[in-house]
Formats: sequence, structure tokens, C-alpha cells
Amino acid sequence: MDLLSLRYFRVVARREHISRAAEELRVAQPSVSRTIARLEAELGLPLFDRQGRTIRLNRHGAAFLARVERALDELDDARREMADAAGLDNGSVTIAAETLLPLTELLAGFRAAHPDVTVRCFQSTPDLMREHLRTREVDFCVASQPLTGAGLGAVRLLDEEVLLAVPAAHPLAARERVTVADLADEPFITTRPGHWQRALLERLFTPLDRRPVIGCEGDEPGATHFLVIAGLGIGLMPSIARADLTAAPLAWLRIDAPDCVRVLSLVRREDGYLSAAAARFRDLAVAHFAERARQARGML
Repeated sequence: MDLLSLRYFRVVARREHISRAAEELRVAQPSVSRTIARLEAELGLPLFDRQGRTIRLNRHGAAFLARVERALDELDDARREMADAAGLDNGSVTIAAETLLPLTELLAGFRAAHPDVTVRCFQSTPDLMREHLRTREVDFCVASQPLTGAGLGAVRLLDEEVLLAVPAAHPLAARERVTVADLADEPFITTRPGHWQRALLERLFTPLDRRPVIGCEGDEPGATHFLVIAGLGIGLMPSIARADLTAAPLAWLRIDAPDCVRVLSLVRREDGYLSAAAARFRDLAVAHFAERARQARGML
């Protein structure tokens, strides 16, 4: 039983598909099949239930996978820790976020301060973020709503009020505050279910015992203000966005409702090794969003 066999097994177990596992591993399918067969022969029992081309991890495989993941995670953490200690690795940081737009200045500042650190980031949903953290595909997730799970820890980056953005010519534009009831018949520009704007919007309407009118929905929260300006509806936007859109033809209103806020958190697995590069990113993120919060308060 060697490390390569265990790594092959982990990918096959996660995918429950030999061909897809081979694609991810970038090796030939027969090589993966032979490796799994040898591993099962060595262990003396099958790890998968097979029916035609379909494979499913059985109870023995699930128990074995839990231990294999712990072992490989420990080895990966050990490698990163030794690289940090030896000073041979300038490090890398991988981040997942619901939307990447709030991270642009932070990432630019981090790259400027640490040009030799490799940075990788991608957009994800909260459900996928939990899986990314479980499999250690990412160092951090930047979550705009609670992201909980076994072994996860969060650093609170930002608590910010969420405002209502309306076109400058909208009948509500002259007001400073509105109630949710005032918005009952207004079409909203929002994200698909699962993203924080949609979750907040539906939560705001729950006391009215009705659903909001959805005029447009998508996967990129950063497009909201463009669609609001175009007159397609109104939208919920974090107050931090107001500082970046001072010249936009928008009116910003407060909503009289409890907990009309977004909580931005930096989430990681607490049982994993925190590399020097990841620690530097965390510290810079905390400082960056503290400054952004101060700027946002000055705009209100």
C-alpha cells in the first residue's frame, strides 16, 4: 500500500466514477482500475459495490476513506509546514467566495505585498464551499452568510448594513427609509437561491407571509447595480458598495427591518496547518475589511 494508491483511491471514492477520477488524476483509466483492484486485494475485501459501470463506495470503503483522508491531510500539512520552516516555498493561497468583486482590492494588495505567493481564487456557492473545505481544496472561504460545519472556524471580517438601491428616477428615490411592506409589489434584481442576497430578501419578506416579486435573477451579485440603473427593478446591496458607486445614478435607502445586514466571514478548517502565506492573507484580510468598514460608515 503506497501513497499513490491511497491518493488514487481518495479521488475514485469522491467521484464514485473511474473515468472521471482518471480525468482528474490525468492518468489512463486502466491504470486507476488496476490500482483500486490491487488495493482491494491487499486489504482482503471490496471497497466499492459494482453494478455494470456504476461503482458506489460501500461501508468498508467509507470507513477506509475516512482514515485515508486523515492520513493524507496530515502528510500534506506536514509537507507545507516543513516547506515553511525550510524557507524553500514561497507558498500559495486558495480562496473560494460567493462573489469575487469584494476581494479585488484585497487580492491586489496581497499580491503587491507578497509577489512570490501563488494566489488562486474561484467563485462558489455556500454548499460547495463546505465541500471545498472538507476536501482541503481551498485554504479559505469568504462567506456572506453563516458557513458552519464540523471543524470549521470563522474570522468575522465585516458586519455591514444592507441598503436598497433604486434608480435615481424611481418614485421611492426621494425617501430615506422604507418598510418591507412598501416594497411588496416592486420587482427585485437578485441572485438565485443559495446566495446571500436571495436568502436575505426571502427572510425580509417572511413576516409578510408572501414572497418577493423577482424581476431578474442571476449568479453574479456584482451585476445588480447595472440592472437597477437600467430600470429593471430594485436590489439589495451591501453598504460597502455605496463608496464605489458614488457617481452612479442610484438612490440608497435604508430598510426598516431587523437584521438587514450582511456578515462577511473568512472560514477555514481549524484542524489543518495554517501556512505562513495563508496566515499573512488572513491578517491582511482582517485589516483590509476593517478599513473598508470605516470608509462605509463615513458614507452614511
